[in-house]
This record gives sequence, C-alpha cells and structure tokens, in this order.
Amino acid sequence: MPATPIASSVRYYRRGLTKVSWVPTIANAAAPTRAELNAGTELSVEVGAVEGWQVTSEVVETPTLGTKFNSKIDGPISADDSSLTLYASKTGTDVRDLLQRGADGHVVWMDEGDTPGRTMDVFPARVLTQAKQRNLEDAAMVQVQFAVTREPSENVTIPA
Repeated sequence: MPATPIASSVRYYRRGLTKVSWVPTIANAAAPTRAELNAGTELSVEVGAVEGWQVTSEVVETPTLGTKFNSKIDGPISADDSSLTLYASKTGTDVRDLLQRGADGHVVWMDEGDTPGRTMDVFPARVLTQAKQRNLEDAAMVQVQFAVTREPSENVTIPA
C-alpha cells in the first residue's frame, strides 16, 4: 500500500491578506492575548518590502573514525537578519515616529490574516536602524532593520 499523500494546500496570494504588526509588550510570546495584539500597530498597509523573518538551524557535523560518511545533527537556531521597508511620508510623520532606534517589542506575522484559530509567528525584536532609501526611480521609503533578540514563537494560535 502506498504512503498517504499530504493534504492538498489551499494556496493563497500574500498581499492583501498577510498582516504584520509591531506590538510593544507581550508577556508570553508563545501565547499573546488579544488585548496585547490590539495594543500594537498594524504595519501592513505601509510595508513595501520585507527581508528575513525566517528561523533557521545550523548543521553540526558528527564524523566518526569507523566510517567515511560524515553524519550531521541539528545545531544552533537563529533568525535571519530582518527588515521591513515602509513608505516615507512627505510630512515626516511615518514609521520613524513609531519604530525608534533601540525600541524593544515584537514583530507579529499573521500570514493568513488576523483570523482567530489560525497561526502567527512572534519575533521578539529590537529596532536597529531607520535607513532612508534614496534613489531617483521609486517612492521614498524607510528600511527599518531589526535584531531578533530571543527565539521566535512560531505557529502560535491567534486568539479570539
């Protein structure tokens, strides 16, 4: 009998659905409350580009004298260098007011939207920079770079 196939995914287009928020205070990143999430600021409507926000594991080789094969085990876990690039405002009132260098908080990703019962990823983070993007072809933008300060909580259930 063949192996059972994985269930078919319901594919989706991320733009217009995924939500990303800056939440200053979350007591338990593995179980944020609705009140904590509501106290945050949804950034999705101003985000023009995203980099990073992935958790990766390094590999550690475990060679032995008894074989030529180098086996491997999972090693340290880390998060990629991460940033959000948001549109700058001609008035100067934009993300730079909210995400000040040195601010600590949480970047919360709700990939399938803010839908209770679905999942989100919570990245404890510190704002590193507010780099103004300057070129002649695109709308003015500010790239906010983050340091992920603790292990992110992944696939956390979104509360009602």
